[in-house]
Amino acid sequence: MRFSLIYEAQTVDASRAGDRQIFDEMIEQVELAEEMGFDVVWAVEHTALSNYAHMSAPETFLAFAAGRTKRIGIGHGVVCLPPAMNHPVKVAERIATLDLLSHGRVHFGVGKGGTQQEAGTFGYDLNELHPMIDESMYLIPKIFMQDEIEHDGQYIKIPRRPIHPKPYQDPHPPMYLACTNTETLTRAGSRGLGALVLGFGGPEDVAKKNAVYRDAWANRKPEDQVGYRPIEHLSALCPTIVLKDGVAARKIGIKGQRYFMESLSHWYAGGPKPDPASWTDDVTASDASGKSVIKTSFGSEKISVDFSDPTMMMLNPNHAYGTVEDCIGYVQRLIDAGADEILFICQMGTVPQWAQLETIRNIGQHVIPHFRKKSARPTASAKLATESIA
Repeated sequence: MRFSLIYEAQTVDASRAGDRQIFDEMIEQVELAEEMGFDVVWAVEHTALSNYAHMSAPETFLAFAAGRTKRIGIGHGVVCLPPAMNHPVKVAERIATLDLLSHGRVHFGVGKGGTQQEAGTFGYDLNELHPMIDESMYLIPKIFMQDEIEHDGQYIKIPRRPIHPKPYQDPHPPMYLACTNTETLTRAGSRGLGALVLGFGGPEDVAKKNAVYRDAWANRKPEDQVGYRPIEHLSALCPTIVLKDGVAARKIGIKGQRYFMESLSHWYAGGPKPDPASWTDDVTASDASGKSVIKTSFGSEKISVDFSDPTMMMLNPNHAYGTVEDCIGYVQRLIDAGADEILFICQMGTVPQWAQLETIRNIGQHVIPHFRKKSARPTASAKLATESIA
């Protein structure tokens, strides 16, 4: 099992001052995460999505993070591959350089981006990106491996050139695909790539996605392999706030996730911008029987956590918001659903820095040791495969 953090650089304040604050806070968290025993820090890549994600240059953020740490893995989750946005030659050069400087700590995820807002910034139609992403995805590992590259493709043309440097890891860093639906899960498994499941669906949804991914992996063909280092690995998103006061953690977590989902809806579905100033801090209510619950909704997800039911409190079906015990219970459900890596996300809009730092400490001091000691689900699928399937 791996236990990691993932960052969007999400901020309520889109000003210059807000950007300075959010990046300083993320680096403070990364340094603490290394101290607390986390395995990887991942960074997304988005462009032109105000408030939702200011992580538009993850290669710079991750290089800085690598320089401030010694051990923790450095993960692109993911590099967007439209050629005008990230030309495959430049991607290969940047990944190899980061791998060299970090002494082999890089994890390399790929994808296309999620919105027309982003695709249009670079002159693309989002619905037409798949074939050019595929072309680039297969090309970059060849650039890693070959002394010289020459390529005459439909979307990318490169005259014969030597491309340097080559990665620290041999043959190259492990590769992953961003997966949000059945099609991308099938593509990841059939191409021998790790799957980054970046959704809020919870353990039941992860279990369904895991079944699709494992089936595609089991039936993959050598000619479909991307790169030269197949990896069977499924990472699952885990929204998390872990505090001594579990009720306070749920309130902070649900409010942060509401901001996340409403800002996501704004850019992905044309919804209104989130307005946390108009929200009440008290998200508790009473259900039909008079029980005290946390109850709200955002996007298509409904939230209702019954304070009076200790079983519900332990299971905490609405993500890892609560005490250490709540977090352990929810993480175990993700592991049982098939996750090889837990992608903790606490950097969500309205969540204050003190709560994120306390969450990282609680996970590092209690949650990670619990599972390290327990060896929750040892499996060969969690190891990086180093042989070609050919």
